Amino acid sequence: MTFFKLMRRNAWRKRLRAILLMCSVGIAFLIYGLTASFVSGSQGAAGASDDLLGVFNKSGRGLPLPLAYLNRIAGEGDVAAVAYTARMRGFVEVEKNVVAVSAVDPRAIAAANGAELGLTPQLIAALEEGGDRVLVGRALAEAQGWSIGQHISITSQMMKVDGSRNWSFTVSGIFDGADVSTDTYFMLARYDMVNSARARDRDTVDAFVVRPRDGVASGVLAGRIDALFANSAAQTRTQSEKQFLEAFLRQFADVGLIVGLVVGAAFVTILMISVNTMLFAIRERRFEIGVMKVLGFSRGRIVALILGETLFIFAVGGAGGLILAKLATFMIGPEFGLVFGGEVLLKSAAIIAGLGLLTGLLPAANAMRLPIVNAFRTR
Repeated sequence: MTFFKLMRRNAWRKRLRAILLMCSVGIAFLIYGLTASFVSGSQGAAGASDDLLGVFNKSGRGLPLPLAYLNRIAGEGDVAAVAYTARMRGFVEVEKNVVAVSAVDPRAIAAANGAELGLTPQLIAALEEGGDRVLVGRALAEAQGWSIGQHISITSQMMKVDGSRNWSFTVSGIFDGADVSTDTYFMLARYDMVNSARARDRDTVDAFVVRPRDGVASGVLAGRIDALFANSAAQTRTQSEKQFLEAFLRQFADVGLIVGLVVGAAFVTILMISVNTMLFAIRERRFEIGVMKVLGFSRGRIVALILGETLFIFAVGGAGGLILAKLATFMIGPEFGLVFGGEVLLKSAAIIAGLGLLTGLLPAANAMRLPIVNAFRTR
């Protein structure tokens, strides 16, 4: 019998106990996988860029900026491309069915952010075909059941010059984003159409999107852009996309801290349960441990055997929980912003190894120090 076969058989010695322990570990890692995926997606850890800059009104992101700022920003030598967007929020049919519309210049947004959004020349050409045309993100299109060529109506907070709040559009294309972590739960409309039809805040935008030239530090460029408007009536605050998303979430709560506390509580609980279970299991096998010592098993080999058992249990249980978390991100990820990426998987593997070793340390130490005479007294 090989060492690994002995380790596996010891782990399955009491099948019901082993299965229940693996299920407990699996639930803990299911919780971790989902919460870590939420943090990764909502804070932009996987999809948000540190290079792409957003220029907002310093007094508040809900306040507009003059469109005239565009030329001054574009005049900065280290700016590779700049676009602008005016955000419009509304609902479809019922007030709870909220959608977001970004009014943009098609060619400008393609130059500044087209690669991340997956805007192909064909999609840009489709958006330019008419003033009422829109490009819909894949996540939003699937959630609403929209298709290319469909006419949609949105009731917006933005009033039109005719006093109406109903905006009509035609879906001319669907964009998928560069990868699964890209937010596509919104639509792109033409700024010239929205700007000419709205009753207030004409010739203003909510933000400018700036792409620095290669090799230019985004933080340095952000400071220079803000310096351009330091003495203006509408001063600016320039942040990377990732910084913006993190700051936005912190307005409501420190998501990372909350998730850390929840996951930490789950892992501490499963660690206590696992250590107690393994101590009981080793106590049942005191006689067998004594026999192994008589047969020549060294202390180190016995420690390795017990640590291998705990690692096996955590590996099987943790893998099961992570697989369920991955499946959950496939089913509900696009709508709730869950991103189960490589970073989450690597952290999970490290936690599995760490908890497996911690669980086995105390039982292994007890088995290593167990005198042979005391072990034989159990029979």
